[in-house]
Amino acid sequence: MKTASAYLRREIVGATMLVLGAFLCLFTFFDFLAELEELGKGGYQIKHAFIFVALSIPSRTYEIMPIAVLIGTLYALTQFARNSELTVLRAAGVSTMRLLGAVLRTGLIFVVLTFVIGEYVAPPLERVAQKWRLRSTNASVPQELRTGMWMRDGRLFVNVRRVLPDASLEKVKIFEFDAQHHLLSMNLAEKGAYSKDQGWLLSDVVQTRFMDQRIESSRLPTLRWASELTPEMISVVMVTPERMAIGSLYQYTKHLEANAQRTGRYEVAFWKKLVYPLAALVMMGLALPFSLGNQRTVNVGTRVLTGVMLGIGFYLLNALFSNLGIINNWHPILSAVTPSVIFFLLAVGMMWTVDRR
Repeated sequence: MKTASAYLRREIVGATMLVLGAFLCLFTFFDFLAELEELGKGGYQIKHAFIFVALSIPSRTYEIMPIAVLIGTLYALTQFARNSELTVLRAAGVSTMRLLGAVLRTGLIFVVLTFVIGEYVAPPLERVAQKWRLRSTNASVPQELRTGMWMRDGRLFVNVRRVLPDASLEKVKIFEFDAQHHLLSMNLAEKGAYSKDQGWLLSDVVQTRFMDQRIESSRLPTLRWASELTPEMISVVMVTPERMAIGSLYQYTKHLEANAQRTGRYEVAFWKKLVYPLAALVMMGLALPFSLGNQRTVNVGTRVLTGVMLGIGFYLLNALFSNLGIINNWHPILSAVTPSVIFFLLAVGMMWTVDRR
């Protein structure tokens, strides 16, 4: 069985990598076409679009990995069945459960690979890609918002007109309130820069203090702003939550909770990041029942098409339950886990049906 498992693993990995490469070429082409609409904005050229799309490839890899695993496993196992290799293994006394175990052990490779890409490779490159795009188009982060970007930091409410690609700030307004929500002070700064040693340094600041009977105003060349906000937290607006690292999601969610802000989208993304790598095992378990039984008369293309449809269904269910969970205020774990649970139950039901034959 060790020889058969090694052979099975090699075929599944090879087929999955082939499918993954094909999907990446397709999605990369579509992403590049989408970027062509930005040509000419602030000096944005084809070379800039090419580099942006290239930097986004790891994020795409992470997103389509379960689909590639499903189709690759389905193709490899169907080829085994057509060549009667699965029949020989079962005739030699290899049970369905042992076959499933061999397939799932191979799946652990993709679980680890998906986790590493989603946690350590894709998020930093995604931030680099977004900064590259902003720098190439001479744009800023909250340019689509008329009033800029708003954040809360304890009793401080912060408004930033522009966040530049290097995470420096322009046109910063900081409003300080007391426990009774009375305005205590307002700081208006032209620029803000961050250093790890000293935190935020605001420059060209107009400070206004609201007393009981009077208002005091003064102009300061620089002002230290003690804040828990970091450039990483502010730059989350550059990257969608689904493409952030688990650590960043956890840190930003805790910050939102501490400031009594909504955390739904980030909590759902956090749990999805934890569960998503395990989807590879579910997909491989789902592929095995399709390949067992009398498969010699079945067209391989039919099985591959089935895999494509199932993969698209899983992708759409993930997006659907994420949005439904946020809209209906479902528990984040429920929104993140439900699609995988549905496909897991489908795989169990199909395995049970095959085993009874």
